[in-house]
Order: sequence, then C-alpha cells, then structure tokens
Amino acid sequence: MNRYLLPMSVLGAAVGGVVLFKDYVTGGLCPSKATIPGKTVIVTGANTGIGKQTALELARRGGHVILACRDMGKCEAAARDIRGETLNHRVSARHLDLASLRSIREFATKVIEEEERVDILINNAAVMRCPHWTTEDGFEMQFGVNHLGHFLLTNLLMDKLKASAPSRIINLSSLAHIAGHIDFDDLNWQKRNYNTKEAYCQSKLAVVLFTKELSRRLQGTGVTANALHPGVARTELGRHTGMHKSSFSSFTLGPFFWLLFKSPQLAAQPSTYLAVAEELEDVSGKYFDGLKEKVPAPEAEDEEIARRLWAESARLVGLEVSHGSSVRGQVLPR
Repeated sequence: MNRYLLPMSVLGAAVGGVVLFKDYVTGGLCPSKATIPGKTVIVTGANTGIGKQTALELARRGGHVILACRDMGKCEAAARDIRGETLNHRVSARHLDLASLRSIREFATKVIEEEERVDILINNAAVMRCPHWTTEDGFEMQFGVNHLGHFLLTNLLMDKLKASAPSRIINLSSLAHIAGHIDFDDLNWQKRNYNTKEAYCQSKLAVVLFTKELSRRLQGTGVTANALHPGVARTELGRHTGMHKSSFSSFTLGPFFWLLFKSPQLAAQPSTYLAVAEELEDVSGKYFDGLKEKVPAPEAEDEEIARRLWAESARLVGLEVSHGSSVRGQVLPR
C-alpha cells in the first residue's frame, strides 16, 4: 500500500499545480463581496455564455436583472434558469435586437416607461467574425451590433442612468481591439474587400473609444463608464470561426483550450467586478483586462478619434448631436 502513496502524492500535486496554473492564466473570481439589493441591472446578450453568467452573478447578489436578448425563447429559458438557481424572482426577459435601431428604441422606451431606475448597464452582446452580413439598417453586422447598437442604447437610457446615480456602464470589448483601426472612409466595409477579422477588431476598438468619450461626457454626473476584455472564453461567440467544427482543433489542441480558455463563469467575473465593487465607484474611462486595469492600444486613447467616432456614430444612428457635453436622445429621420 505504501508504494502507491508517493506516486499518488506526486499525481495529486501535479493536478493541483495544473489547476492553480489554469486559475492564474484565466483569472480568478470577483474579489468583491458587495451585494446590490434594490438596484436594476440590464445585461444585453444574456441568454447564454458570459452574459447569462453575469446576469446569474448579479441576480445572486440581489439585483433586479433584465435580460435583453434577440431570441426570446432562449431569453425566457435563461431567466427561468437564473430565477430557479438564485431564488431571486426579480429576473425578467425582454426583447432587444441590437441589429435593429427600431428594436433598440422600442426596448429603451419600454425601460424608461416601466422601470423606476437603471443602476447598471452591461453592454455584453456581440457578434464575432461572421460572414459579410448587414443589420436591418444596412450597417456592417459587427460594427452595427458591437458598437452602434450599444451606442444608441446607452444614449437612449442616459437620462435614466443619470437619475439613478451613482450608476455604472460596462462595455465589453476584447484584446482584439489592439489590432483594430477606425477607417472613417469606410466604417461599414462598402468600398473594401470584406475581412471579417479586421471588421471584428475595428468594432472592438470602437467600443473602447466610445467608452473613453462617454466617460469624458459623463464627468460630474455620477455615472461611470469602463471597458473590459473578459478573457478568451468557451462560448458560442466563436461559432463563426470554424474552430469548434475542426476535429484537429478539438483533438490536438483540446488540452490547451481547456488550460487557456475561460469558462463562461470565470469570464463573467470581470463584468461582475466592475458592476459591484465599491472601490470602483469613482473609476471611469478605464480599460480592464480581466480584473486588472490595463493601458489599451494607442489608437484607443486618441481623444480626437474618440470624438470623431462619437459624432459619426450619432449621425449613423440618428441621434441629435448637441454642442454641450452629451448627445440628446431625439431621434432624427434616417
């Protein structure tokens, strides 16, 4: 019997070491234990993946959580799952299609009319490396959903967020933003040959730039805005990359994927942290890689590009640009 003790001890230490290394590589749990009873949270794209896990975490902390999704069947199912797991009955599902400006306006109108407050807005939904699709309004799909949709939604809910201050806006970007470039001559890929990877990187760079300019405009309002890279996670987001369909990738690279890719639960920790941590109440305009603040790509810190992108985004979605510090919610004809 004793001859098995040493090998078993070595095996146990090795397994423990691998688990610890995985935790180190993929990041840990949200360090804040803060709860949010009485606060209303909106999470876009919350029927699966990081969004669903974020909604679950915030429902577990006592929040009134609104899941905002395109597929209402999946959204209702996710809301039921979260209510059952957390025993928090204040979890609801609402329709929101970020590829439709009409849908975004309808969702925002309903929230403004029916919700007393909005304390936390988590712009989580995203499309990644899809074919050359366009939104209902003719925008390139990744730029339209990842940036323009959330840009419009945030602006339409701005008065409600200000009235609920201190409140927070969390925008999910990606490490891929460092490879992005904002091409103002062809934001919607109407002139160039379409490159789905470059389009994705541009959209995620736009998210960081939007966050920077949004934070500047919100100074003194009690509303903060931060962007984050949640980490590379095992979710449906990568369904268009082909990686999940490759037998070679699954068999040969599977162990590396397990080691380096986060579970949706772990990938939801940064969003949860930015939403609840008391020490971040006054932190705004920052970019987080996981749970740590990091310096984004140089183009993401260019104030002139950020201001220009804001003005162009407002024009594209039909918002009236004011000469003051914000965009008014008036919808202009397109």
